[in-house]
Amino acid sequence: MEVFRMTNEVKAILFGIGSIGSQIARFALQKKGVEIVGAVDVAKDKVGKDLGEVLGIGKRVGVTVTDDPDDLFSRVKADIVIHSTMSYLKAVFPQIVKCVKAGMNVVSTCEELAYPYYKHPELANEIDELAKKRGVTVLGTGINPGYLMDTLPITITGICKEVESIKVTRMMYSGNRRSAYQKKIGTGLTPEEFRKMIDEGKITGHVGLEESISMIAAALGWELDDMEVLPPEPVISDVKVETWADPTKQTPFITVKPGQVCGLKSIAHGVKGGERVITLEFISHANVKEPYESVIIKGEPDVHEKIIGGVHGDVGTVSMIVNSIPKVLNAPPGLVTMKDLPLPCATPEDMRIYLK
Repeated sequence: MEVFRMTNEVKAILFGIGSIGSQIARFALQKKGVEIVGAVDVAKDKVGKDLGEVLGIGKRVGVTVTDDPDDLFSRVKADIVIHSTMSYLKAVFPQIVKCVKAGMNVVSTCEELAYPYYKHPELANEIDELAKKRGVTVLGTGINPGYLMDTLPITITGICKEVESIKVTRMMYSGNRRSAYQKKIGTGLTPEEFRKMIDEGKITGHVGLEESISMIAAALGWELDDMEVLPPEPVISDVKVETWADPTKQTPFITVKPGQVCGLKSIAHGVKGGERVITLEFISHANVKEPYESVIIKGEPDVHEKIIGGVHGDVGTVSMIVNSIPKVLNAPPGLVTMKDLPLPCATPEDMRIYLK
């Protein structure tokens, strides 16, 4: 079979080079057929510096970080913007609109953008209409939402004649995750501090459960009667646990004492006909002994899929974002979700060979 190759490299702009954005940037710089032509971030210690210096890769890449996307977009054109700033659609909506109005496709880590029609139908429709008008495509994805708790179970149902219910569980070890993530799930807090931060909205649990449930229901043609999202619950450690935000360092990042919080559990249900037909369990803490990802489908046939050892969330998100670039560039204009695209896959060769 003849493989089509673009003559020019895929030109990409990075919008957000925080913890995850930096990991995405490093991976993108390694990809054959991808050229980083711009970078945006608001952090004062990054603005004005070469991207290579910001990433700490030991070499310059010839791209200066700016905090002015309007100016950058007026000077530099790209095929796609790799967007990684915040989790909530209302917060990132103006950023997405800037990219689309500049005539650039977007792939974003924003969790609520993965399936925004449930919480933010008006914003979703506005993005969709604007993207179609400008002839570009917008996708929100990641490891979750984006793959493990929605795209994967949707794909597995392809072997089923009937589906009665779906249960997805992520049992994730958090002791080697980035520092911001460990703080986000309450690591090292007392139970009282945890509940206080829940009440204050400083700990929100996992963002994306509602989006994943909505995507699964839409793929199966289910009209849900209700969606139940339970308040996050702390996981209390019964032993001393040490965590490392950077495993290469000799001193622990956080030491969790017995009786303190080592993580959390978030559960959500999709209800249809009075039955909980979709259940998502997100469990992440520093005392997990056997991490795994599990999809249990009751139907014809019953299916139980399990990923032993689990998937590192940061590695999975970085991979999903970069590997989705050709899917987005090949897709019709508009706001799309993972259920609308061809099957996700790795892109180990030159990125250009995956493009139509």
